[in-house]
Amino acid sequence: MKIWVDADSCPKAIKEILFRAANRTEIITTLVANQLLQVPPSRYIKTLRVNAGYDVADNEIIKCLNAGDLVITGDIPLANEVIEKGGHAINPRGELYSHENIKERLNMRDFMENLRASGIHTRGFAPQNSGDVKAFANQLDKFLAKQK
Repeated sequence: MKIWVDADSCPKAIKEILFRAANRTEIITTLVANQLLQVPPSRYIKTLRVNAGYDVADNEIIKCLNAGDLVITGDIPLANEVIEKGGHAINPRGELYSHENIKERLNMRDFMENLRASGIHTRGFAPQNSGDVKAFANQLDKFLAKQK
């Protein structure tokens, strides 16, 4: 198993948790982004820089993904593709996406996007807080322990 990170929008606190987990579990963790990333020196932490553009990083993650790999992303359409390909996805707030919940999340995302497109003002997500970071760390630990 490998861990892939949709790193352009991944919060710093989540990246730090992933760095520690990569070294502790010796799982190759690759951050995919369209910008240069600073990562600590480690044989388990890699970066993959892609060209700028719509869904370029997402497409690269899907291209490299193998069944059983884990993807860290807040992008619901990407999470849906990951699950369809046999992978696993966790968002930076600690929610594990699954066959049971991804379609509902995708439908809600599309609904909200349609509201915004029709001019209705919707509130975005609240900023990430320490509870979200803790939820992510707990979900990641639980997932990794189950994989052993």
